[in-house]
Amino acid sequence: MPVQFATTTTGGGALNGGGGIESSAHLAQLLLWLDAHAQQQPGHYVDVTRFVEEHELTEDASVLALQLEQRGLADLERTFGSGAPHVHLTDEGRVAVHTLKNLQKDRAARLRHTMDAFLRWLYDAAGDQSPTDPGLFLATPGALFAGTEIPQTDLQQALVHLAENDLIEPIGADPVTVAITTQGVSCALSGGSVQDHTNQQGPGTTYNNFLPNAQGVIIGEQQNVTQNNTAGIDPSAFVQLAGYVGQISNTLGMPETDRVELERVAQELHDEATSPSPEPGRMRQFATQVKDMLVGAGATAAAQVGIQMAEQALGTLV
Repeated sequence: MPVQFATTTTGGGALNGGGGIESSAHLAQLLLWLDAHAQQQPGHYVDVTRFVEEHELTEDASVLALQLEQRGLADLERTFGSGAPHVHLTDEGRVAVHTLKNLQKDRAARLRHTMDAFLRWLYDAAGDQSPTDPGLFLATPGALFAGTEIPQTDLQQALVHLAENDLIEPIGADPVTVAITTQGVSCALSGGSVQDHTNQQGPGTTYNNFLPNAQGVIIGEQQNVTQNNTAGIDPSAFVQLAGYVGQISNTLGMPETDRVELERVAQELHDEATSPSPEPGRMRQFATQVKDMLVGAGATAAAQVGIQMAEQALGTLV
């Protein structure tokens, strides 16, 4: 006769260390997998070994099952003489599945996770600050949020935020590589989130900094980017775009004259966006020019991120 182990609830699915179940790639996937089986065979216990085999994981199926049980998300059942762990979702587990499906639609939560997971991965993969292809992150467990894969567009946006806050820096364009900075190492070692780290930099500060172009021009740190102006415009997206272009202009492989022109327009955009009364028409003009020149620069990841940022900035004027 099957022996059923008692369920112990420890905080509604919270992971050890304070993280949510959504940040644990394999546990979140397992919950969704069990839910799919429950839809087909309600009330049946399912062998977790099948999940491990189907996903070609190196995880111990018994450990995964025990982790769900300890969080009160599944009942664990074993038969004497069999080491295969069979589980069945509890009511708490079904609620957790519902929460995961809602979180999959929460882009802000997904972006926060992507920044945190990518920085930890980069530190582990290249803590010596050697250049690394950021696309390799997408093949790791950290590139899963709430049991689903993180889209490349979210990774690109995360890279922009990390670069703006001097946690990573772009190194090469072909292939695209990034390196963790000294601040990035400090953030990773602190054990906190990227958001915690950037908040400690001080309110009203946006680091579009450290953007030297070939002429040595630096678009510096901006205080209180969101300005009070009669048009009610928030120019921060345009300041961030100008700063990003300053970071990547010399990695795009553009002809010298084109690169100089791109940097000139980015500087014009920066000056307009940080003026006391930024003019929407001029910001639109400069941002459109920047976008067109990035399109002409080719299909590098750095250029594509800039194009996306330009489109987002222009969208704030609609």
